[in-house]
Amino acid sequence: MRRAIVTVVGRDTIGIIAAVCTYLAERHINILDISQTIVDGYFNMMMIVDVSDPEIPFGDLADGLAALGRDQIGVQIRCQREEIFDLMHRI
Repeated sequence: MRRAIVTVVGRDTIGIIAAVCTYLAERHINILDISQTIVDGYFNMMMIVDVSDPEIPFGDLADGLAALGRDQIGVQIRCQREEIFDLMHRI
């Protein structure tokens, strides 16, 4: 299984989770784990998703999520392959 990490950060607003989950579901991306919190009006979510068999290339998926966040929701969305995320956060 190939996994990716999706992070969403920004001011809290209605529909953030719904928009991201709908975007992923429409591209047959399964959400394996999800955690979200709101601190003093700021929304933070981290998802682990299965990208073993996406309908679009990974780069297009990451770009599409970023555009969704920027243009429609007003948050920052980042999607990284799990191995890249792990290397970036290794001590």
